[in-house]
Amino acid sequence: MATHRFYIPADEWNLENLILGEEESHHCLDVMRCREGDRVVVFNGEGTESEAQITVTNKGAVELKSLIVNQTPKPPASLTLGQAIPKGKNMDLIIQKATELGAARIFPLISERTVVQLSGGDLAKKQRKWQRVVIEACKQCGQNWVPEVGVPCSVEKFTRDAGDEFRLIAAISEDAQTLKDTLADWDEEKGDRPSSATLLIGPEGDFTPAEISQALSSGFAPISLGPIILRSETAAIYALSVTAYELMER
Repeated sequence: MATHRFYIPADEWNLENLILGEEESHHCLDVMRCREGDRVVVFNGEGTESEAQITVTNKGAVELKSLIVNQTPKPPASLTLGQAIPKGKNMDLIIQKATELGAARIFPLISERTVVQLSGGDLAKKQRKWQRVVIEACKQCGQNWVPEVGVPCSVEKFTRDAGDEFRLIAAISEDAQTLKDTLADWDEEKGDRPSSATLLIGPEGDFTPAEISQALSSGFAPISLGPIILRSETAAIYALSVTAYELMER
């Protein structure tokens, strides 16, 4: 049974001529020790996967023959995570788990209280690194829709540009409601569950009052994640889990 999964970008996807790029070929041959004749699974990040047989093992360009093609439907709801970058490698963990939980887009945010400082070329470099974390997570968990990782930006820019109608910010304020109550208000007003949502999660120490005010003025509703103050990475995983459950279980 084919178990190893490899990624071919959608713009390079051709069922008549499936070829792994240099990085995926290295993973296939040198890490997973696959050989000619082995069966693997390849996917294009836009819902299509193919069980395939390795036919040629040139270094840097493994060629495959498509055998069985499957299409994974798009999730019923599109989730966007705006996550203030935490210190250390916790952003890698958040991105990995967000991918497993079905996020469509992940935006790393630079807030006033973000410990990690990035600028210029560091932003693009980090974005590429985190996009690779997404791909590796998809390969491991069987996710056929690859989330997009945005270039790190400010909280102000993210909240100003947020496109989803249903916008939520994790908050510890007294006026924060549970997700269930917030959804009940939405259902009463709109008559149907939202098909997309944006979640905004703060850094260690939370967003500044000015950033929270900016989010609220941009239509973000404050939601409570319970009585215990959660670490940033725990808050992201919890918020995505409950939101995905509410919006995707249809």
